[in-house]
Amino acid sequence: MPPQSDRPLRPRLTARGAATRNRIVLAAAELMHAQGVAPTTIDDVLAASATSKSQFYQHFQDKAELVYEVITQRADEVLSWQRLRLEKVDSFKGLYQWRDAMVQRCTLRRGLWGCELGSLAAELSDTDDRARESLAEHFAEWHGLLAGALQRMRDSAVLRDDADIRGLATGLLAAVEGGYLLSQTGRDPRLMQSALNMAIGHVASFAAVGAPVT
Repeated sequence: MPPQSDRPLRPRLTARGAATRNRIVLAAAELMHAQGVAPTTIDDVLAASATSKSQFYQHFQDKAELVYEVITQRADEVLSWQRLRLEKVDSFKGLYQWRDAMVQRCTLRRGLWGCELGSLAAELSDTDDRARESLAEHFAEWHGLLAGALQRMRDSAVLRDDADIRGLATGLLAAVEGGYLLSQTGRDPRLMQSALNMAIGHVASFAAVGAPVT
């Protein structure tokens, strides 16, 4: 893949062109999540998005460029959902509400499909450095949202001053990804709840004296 500066500049998109491009990315994202990146062909995407090859190549140089756009689209979707539920968390009650939302999301899908970002990371990280770096940045942002919630809890004297905010955020994020994987393989969303309960229980071990932990 050539560096960004070496890629040919494309003309500014019309509203119709932007809609076509977005339709291609959304179709590719759904296909790649359901059947994997490697098995998804350009022809699959064209059929699912009702577009032609000429339309595809107006917007994307090749499949690899489309994959990078899918990563961005999925990250925007996942992180917007996480921001909505994490940016005001400053108590254990809020943390458990976030857990409940995660479990509900998993339940609505009956444990199927796993994490949109985690699935892409598992498939691409060992074979595509650009994809790995992009995914690492998005996971770092997700980690930052969790760390921000825990920092507010520490600032509000809900957590002790010695609580390792970054380490606890890593544990919560690992529980999410592990919960997705276990729920996916076991077809049991309760496994997500168990994973998050254990992680939040560890956070609670750093609760300040007298702070409510439910």
